[in-house]
Amino acid sequence: MGGRQVLAARQLLTGRLDGAPPEYELVAAARSVVAELGSPDRLLELIAELASGEGDPEGCARLSYRHVLGFDKLLLIDDGPRHMLRAHLWHPGAGTIGKEDIHNHRSPLASYVVRGRLAMELYDVAGDGDGESHGAADGGDGELYGAADGDVGITAARYEESLDAGSADWLLEPAGPARLRLTHVGQYAAGSAYALPAHTLHRAWCDTVEPTVTLFLETGSERRPHTDVFTAAGPHPGTVAKVPLTVEEYLGALNSLAELLRSS
Repeated sequence: MGGRQVLAARQLLTGRLDGAPPEYELVAAARSVVAELGSPDRLLELIAELASGEGDPEGCARLSYRHVLGFDKLLLIDDGPRHMLRAHLWHPGAGTIGKEDIHNHRSPLASYVVRGRLAMELYDVAGDGDGESHGAADGGDGELYGAADGDVGITAARYEESLDAGSADWLLEPAGPARLRLTHVGQYAAGSAYALPAHTLHRAWCDTVEPTVTLFLETGSERRPHTDVFTAAGPHPGTVAKVPLTVEEYLGALNSLAELLRSS
């Protein structure tokens, strides 16, 4: 379903990412895909086509919303359960450091900075004995800096986040206290990309006074049943509402995003 740009993007996603490669191969392939689809001219053509009503505006609008971490999350292509391609519009000051929770994802991800700049931190859980790797497999081509030696970390409350089966809301189940160790700090300017395994703990925020646009891909044949969320900002409510956009709001957001890209 969709016009020429939508079909070409779907073909690229399935051609490069289908199958069951090891996670490190999938992460690297996902990074190359978002870099290709995120080139400004190609992404603008895709978004303009979607804004005209191509693709699945009703289905994508139901899964598009203003994220609690401070950015607009616009679903472009839903090839679930394997591929979810989104545009993220980050608002300056809305997700600054200290406001965004440290978290991981249900599946491997890749992100390409189309406009603006992101800052990002990576973390490990001190004393975590689950055997999982929480580091980055493909740090990308941004400026990435190691954390200072002797970093004692931060104390945070840990939650397991899942989706309410009866609604689109997030459910947050307390999982006790934790101590996190900062491992890397990076900056990703326009034209750079990064990719992370599902368990990697991180937080990101808009690092400029102008809006930042990223192309974001979640991929993989399996999804974790929950994500891990860590906050030092006080207790979370047990349920956080997810308010989807209407079709009119969704198409309007795509048109506004296209205009922003044209002005870049």
